[in-house]
Amino acid sequence: MPRYYPEWFIKRLKEGYVDVKNPVNPHQISRISLNRDVVDCIVFWTKDPEPMMKYLKDLRDYPYYVQFTITGYGKDIEPALADKETRVIPLFRELAAETDEKRVIWRYDPIFFTPVYTPDFHLKCFEDMARQLRGSTRKVVISLLDDYRKIKHRMSRINLLPAGMINLESFLKNMKEIALENEMELTACAEQELEEKYGIASASCIDKSLVEQITGMEIDVPKDRNQRPGCGCIQSIDVGSYDTCPAGCLYCYASGDARHIKENCGEYDKNASLLCGRLGAEDKITERKVKSFCCGQMNLWGLK
Repeated sequence: MPRYYPEWFIKRLKEGYVDVKNPVNPHQISRISLNRDVVDCIVFWTKDPEPMMKYLKDLRDYPYYVQFTITGYGKDIEPALADKETRVIPLFRELAAETDEKRVIWRYDPIFFTPVYTPDFHLKCFEDMARQLRGSTRKVVISLLDDYRKIKHRMSRINLLPAGMINLESFLKNMKEIALENEMELTACAEQELEEKYGIASASCIDKSLVEQITGMEIDVPKDRNQRPGCGCIQSIDVGSYDTCPAGCLYCYASGDARHIKENCGEYDKNASLLCGRLGAEDKITERKVKSFCCGQMNLWGLK
């Protein structure tokens, strides 16, 4: 959304609501309030936030933070991305300067290995990037590639190395040391095994502690029970939509058939209430009940 649909999102904030299709039954539409009194925090995911940067002033009334992915992969894996060295890394630093370093989280994920993308390759890229991002973030999140059915055909184009060929303990130890040297905490997304075996702390994409830090408010919110085992995210609402990103990253579980994505993108209207779609006569709109989870202002020590 920050790269392809920022104008649409800002218009939805100004209108005060967004419509989201049920992914199983697209004629069931949830209407979700975006009024400030019920939005505790907005979390963005992006690999290229440049189109969104000019709208940061429109977000000033909303607490937000950004999950910003930068990996070492080339055009064979991430075909539509800009050059990391000359454009993406400078954008990361610029965004952190516009907000602050705790509100921009670096994601180096997913990690997988091939004869080209070896452990040594990843470690060199990770170290180079960490050095350049030092002072612009406090946390880096990693994950290992999950075996999603949706990506199997695409990933079959490359020669993935079996996990047994990789000394994961040594690899992760080196990553952790590099992160610490550059004043970052290395964490893992929905990778309980990495915490238990290798001491890599678990990350939460929708992070209760970070939301409280950013808002200065305590929040009383349950864990999101609809996520994968090992996921520490709190309850949230996703206003994005599958099959609307034309970037074509091989590992992306949110993107399927290229023709379907092209059709969806062709439906984009910056003034519509749906992302890449229009309301039809058969659609049933239901107002979703939403509320703020804030329950009191925090003092200096985060206590009531």
